[in-house]
Amino acid sequence: MIRRYQDEDLSIIADIGKRAWINIYKMYEGAYGSELFSLLIPDQDVAKEEQIKEHVLNHPDWIYICEENGKIVGFVTFSIERGRKIGQIGNNAVDPECGLKGIGQQMYAEVFRRFKDEGMLYAQVTTGLDDTHAPARRAYERAGFNIKKEDVTYFKRL
Repeated sequence: MIRRYQDEDLSIIADIGKRAWINIYKMYEGAYGSELFSLLIPDQDVAKEEQIKEHVLNHPDWIYICEENGKIVGFVTFSIERGRKIGQIGNNAVDPECGLKGIGQQMYAEVFRRFKDEGMLYAQVTTGLDDTHAPARRAYERAGFNIKKEDVTYFKRL
């Protein structure tokens, strides 16, 4: 079941986000090295929670929650750019211990409905090209994302 965000959901979705990003942060640290990683993500234990909290403070109406059998198993944040008519999916995750299939697809479908209701012409999502983000890429492609632009970010030690 997909529903709108409620204030009591924050600690649960922050925990899901933290656990879902563990391997991504490990990959970043391996790719960047400890020094650059600590500059980009000073405290990985609270980084995702802070992003989610900021979204909640600014747009609690732009978050959907997925519940199965009364338990929160996923969340998706999104934004709506009315001027450009583009809706953007932001932080989203399924509880790594959930074990259920199709949670992401349910959430994306609900977000797409909202985008259409709001007059958006396109949906956008950004994800990594590394192996750790491969499941996310597959999920987005299953959801119908089919226009893509690939890029790379470089860093140089000074």
